[in-house]
Amino acid sequence: MTTPLDHTPAEAPLKHVRKGLPHDSAIKHVSGTATYIDDRVEPVGTLHVAPGWARQAVRGRIQSVDLADVRSAPGVVTVLTARDIPGINDCSSAFGGDPVLAEDEVLFYGQVIFAVVAETRDQARKATALAKIEVAPITPILTPDDAVDADTTVLPDYQFRRGSPETGMPASEEILSGTMFIGGQEHFYLEGQIAMAEPQEDGGMLVHTSTQHPTEVQHTVAKILGVPDASITAEVRRMGGGFGGKESQANQWAALAALAAMKTGRTCKMRLDRDDDMIMTGKRHDFKVEWKVGHDGTGKIRAVDMAFLARCGYSADLSLGVNDRTLFHADSSYFYPDALIRSRRLRTDTCSNTAFRGFGGPQGMLAAERMIDAIAITLGKDPLDIRKLNFYDGERNMTPYGMPVEEFEVMHDLIDKLEESSDYRTRREDVAAFNASNAVLKKGLALTPVKFGISFTLKHLNQAGALVHLYTDGSVHLNHGGTEMGQGLYQKVAQVVAEELGVTMNKVVITATNTSKVPNTAPTAASSGTDLNAMAAKTAAQEIKSRLIAFICEQHQCKPDAIHFGDNKVLVGDQSFTLADIAKQAHMGRIQLSHAGFYSTPGITWDRESVTGRPFFYFAFGGACAEVTVDTMTGEMTVDRVDILHDVGHSLNPAIDIGQIEGAFVQGMGWLTTEELVWDESGRLRTHAPSTYKIPTASDVPEDFRVDLYEGSGNPQATVYRSKAVGEPPLMLANAVFCAINDAIASLNPGVVPNLNAPATPESIMRAVQAMRRRTPA
Repeated sequence: MTTPLDHTPAEAPLKHVRKGLPHDSAIKHVSGTATYIDDRVEPVGTLHVAPGWARQAVRGRIQSVDLADVRSAPGVVTVLTARDIPGINDCSSAFGGDPVLAEDEVLFYGQVIFAVVAETRDQARKATALAKIEVAPITPILTPDDAVDADTTVLPDYQFRRGSPETGMPASEEILSGTMFIGGQEHFYLEGQIAMAEPQEDGGMLVHTSTQHPTEVQHTVAKILGVPDASITAEVRRMGGGFGGKESQANQWAALAALAAMKTGRTCKMRLDRDDDMIMTGKRHDFKVEWKVGHDGTGKIRAVDMAFLARCGYSADLSLGVNDRTLFHADSSYFYPDALIRSRRLRTDTCSNTAFRGFGGPQGMLAAERMIDAIAITLGKDPLDIRKLNFYDGERNMTPYGMPVEEFEVMHDLIDKLEESSDYRTRREDVAAFNASNAVLKKGLALTPVKFGISFTLKHLNQAGALVHLYTDGSVHLNHGGTEMGQGLYQKVAQVVAEELGVTMNKVVITATNTSKVPNTAPTAASSGTDLNAMAAKTAAQEIKSRLIAFICEQHQCKPDAIHFGDNKVLVGDQSFTLADIAKQAHMGRIQLSHAGFYSTPGITWDRESVTGRPFFYFAFGGACAEVTVDTMTGEMTVDRVDILHDVGHSLNPAIDIGQIEGAFVQGMGWLTTEELVWDESGRLRTHAPSTYKIPTASDVPEDFRVDLYEGSGNPQATVYRSKAVGEPPLMLANAVFCAINDAIASLNPGVVPNLNAPATPESIMRAVQAMRRRTPA
């Protein structure tokens, strides 16, 4: 595929881009002065909203709801039920089925039935406990197996097919198969779900919301209130983390705050308690994976058959895109000559699972790595050799969905460099020696790749807008559709604008994302925030600059190549002007100094119905080498060392990118080792607080943690300054930790594939260890 080239010369001197500049809010973050929604000064008369639910009901039909005691509780102003919604009682992002307030049924434990609006938050929360709700119980469907037996789905099945797996599998020299369970994950953002709604004139509403998708909140609130989208403004200055949990899940809480504000005519704020947040909001999808792989006897894959059974929860939410991306990444970095990769999107009576960093890709890639490990273990070969044997290359470079892997050389070179820099081969020998001399402690080592597709697979989401103003004092106002959740998006976009206009960073004023400034935005997700919004802002800045150049050429009778912008100055031949002077002159000359830039990703042609086209603009690559020590008597595990080499193209900000890589890796490590979601037999979530759900802490970070950026020729596609996305791909680097644990357990019984499920908690490790000691090689 050919795309227009970025005409910025590679040798052009850059002042701001590709520099490790600090996050725009770094000082405010560490000093506690960064303003989040709960830090905003509340207008006089602000009310507080708390969700009410049937605390004893898991699943069933609502028989009666008695809220008399709730309404008469101290401080209560009003109580909201579904009957108070003037518009449509739905907060879903696409498919419906997500009531803001339940009416006839409790679909999962923790579903909101009513909301209390009171003078204080404590009064509202205490009042919710006074409700008397009777529910006729229905036996809940909780697991993927339950859903398969009941034949309940939220969306139709979907699959990718390549070649003829029906003939390729039996023609294979050896065939392996197994089942793997991959757990979900709680987002555990530092700032929980929160929104504050302020009534405006003529039925309008300003909603301060902690969301990755302001336009979706705008649309949802308008739909709930029964007003035009234009009457609603959603604004986001920053979030205290999102990770996908605020892409669609923020809708409900913003809608309730706005509904309360409409009914009372007063500003209303809703902030979920951490327990309620964990119980009521969706998680990463968990999967049961049934896999079969055939190879030629040397380890080269001949055919695969993979079935992904996803627990989606009670509604579709974002399960279409999440499960599709699982299929897109079920190849990891490996070529499958014949493949059948299937997905079932199963409905269960649990919270509706949603977006999470990686958006289904991590689950698909982990399943692929399990197959590679199984081949290596049964053949008695080094897993890295089997991985490299099956890498995409010049002849075998077509994915199961028909997109070529054009940068396979980058993947090969990156893994080779990491293999050398991590001293993998020597350490492999050291691990073997350690295991031979230790009966209880066992070490494991793994080096795994990452190949992650960058773009929304829903074509219409691959667009962004930005609004840039140049004022007559030389300062710049920047606004765009992307949201800041700590990942440094605002800083990167500001660097691009400063570079384009030739101003210092202190001249660029970053403003909150606001749907009244940039409309119809895509969510900040799919790792595309910088790719889309920085390019839109770059376009806007370039247009303003081109107008100034045309104006200067006319005023000074010179050619464009005689004009240079930099350090807040404009050089015109041998004359020097401040940018402020030029801006003033241009304003007097009636030149527009504002522009709304727009960008849409080129070359995205994926058609889901026909399973054809190109779903991704490009791939980001990476590799991680992890060494672990497992105590086979207790199941405890430590990560001793991690080496990471990751491809971000030509980094816009190496410091921020390295921070993203480190953070994503640790979050992925938590998903695969400590973070376990547990529902009891009745359907109650039991891991709904830090006391029962363990995220990684500082002590879990590898003591020897080495992270480097891959130095290559940059992104061959026309991205902003040849950079690559960094938000999601590094999470899958943590697959190396899981594979290393598997490697350690495999040393107990050579030739036997451990039955290790994710997360590899001490209990999971012990189950796998005990099974290994009972089994014999095939």
